[in-house]
Amino acid sequence: MNLSELRPKKGSRKKRFKVGRGPGSGKGKTSGRGGKGQTARKSGPVGVAFEGGQMPMQRRVPKVGFRSHFPKNLQVINLNAIEAKFPAGAVVTSKELKAAGLIRHDDEPLKVLATGKLTKAFTIRAEKFSAAALASIAAAGGTADVIHARAIATGKPGASKVKVD
Repeated sequence: MNLSELRPKKGSRKKRFKVGRGPGSGKGKTSGRGGKGQTARKSGPVGVAFEGGQMPMQRRVPKVGFRSHFPKNLQVINLNAIEAKFPAGAVVTSKELKAAGLIRHDDEPLKVLATGKLTKAFTIRAEKFSAAALASIAAAGGTADVIHARAIATGKPGASKVKVD
């Protein structure tokens, strides 16, 4: 068998039907496009959402969700990361976490999450704590100090402290 002897399988290649060859051909006169107007034209059929020039539905309806113009960029840290980097009894703040390479910015609010098990006692100072993180810190014998984000920005010590025993 040579390359010149190769042929497609019988019935796999169908001949293109030529439209517009007179009314007796089956697809004559309007060539299967129906009557006159926009849909009979070559570039006629418009998109699904087109409403004849009227403001389309996806632009009339209010968008789902809400995005604040003043987002609170919380940095999150897990307890297992603190456990791995710091010795027992350490005071952990955002400055120490930045120095350890665990967070990127020490001037943005910090939230402590409870991923991982805490076995050492720490004093952790952050803006927010998850309920499970507070329980885990208390179970390990540590304290969690809740500080205000504004106190970090001004460099003053936290105005309100919530101690967990």
